[in-house]
Amino acid sequence: MVERAVRTYLDHLAVERGLAANTLTSYRRDLRRYLEHLDKAGVDSLDQVSEATVTGFLVALREGDADHPPLSSTSAARTVVAVRGFHKFALADGLAQADPASAVKPPTPAKRLPKALPLADVEAILEAAGAPGTTLALRDRALLEVLYGTGARISEAVGLDVDDLDPVDHTVLLRGKGGKERIVPVGSFALEAVDAYRVRGRPELVATGKGTPALFLNARGGRLSRQSAWAVLVKAAERAGVTRDVSPHTLRHSFATHLLDGGADVRVVQELLGHASVTTTQVYTLVTVDSLREVFASAHPRARE
Repeated sequence: MVERAVRTYLDHLAVERGLAANTLTSYRRDLRRYLEHLDKAGVDSLDQVSEATVTGFLVALREGDADHPPLSSTSAARTVVAVRGFHKFALADGLAQADPASAVKPPTPAKRLPKALPLADVEAILEAAGAPGTTLALRDRALLEVLYGTGARISEAVGLDVDDLDPVDHTVLLRGKGGKERIVPVGSFALEAVDAYRVRGRPELVATGKGTPALFLNARGGRLSRQSAWAVLVKAAERAGVTRDVSPHTLRHSFATHLLDGGADVRVVQELLGHASVTTTQVYTLVTVDSLREVFASAHPRARE
């Protein structure tokens, strides 16, 4: 009986694998819905379950019915994982002669497109960061110029030391994930902002602390934290009147998208961002295609019926 096999599987998860109570509740809920699906299909034996049966369940999850709303790809994938685990266990434990779910793959979650800012918004944020003209304003402008001008992650930016930036070669050494280092070019706007900060701002901050090689310092003379750097951007966006949610990663997304919009090769952008695979970078090309589609639809005389 299928229901008895499900109870055995849940006991196995609780006792032998020691799953957390919340996880067990999720498995129990997902498998209860699976049992309902099998009952409606007239299936009362594990050996009656076919790959088509499991696939039909996945389709039902995505489409929904009178008792259940349609599930997102992420929620449906979680439920299918529970079903796959159940059938794999049933085969291994001798409760079934085959595993009909082994070839049924969970749906791939939809790619979340990066949210890039229009160039005008980026420029407004950069201007707002340095508007007060104080020591900290010089630092804030330099920090945000580096983030947008290099595509650096927030951890890479606050991890910079003074000697990592080469004003002669117009490059900066970034230390990325897994300790991987990369050298990327730095534009003139970022270099000018950093130079102004190093000459007129950083010496005052250093004087308040014990001295550190860090490029970006806090008010006490220590290395600026990721949280403080995040706050710098949020405050600048508020002063600039940018209403959408903005994070340091937004500047990184904008850096990549604006490069591709300008004609940069995706593999060049991959190197600049420090992505291990070009597949990771290619999500930005979807944004660019959307932009091209909008321009085409509004500008081409035969774009619309």
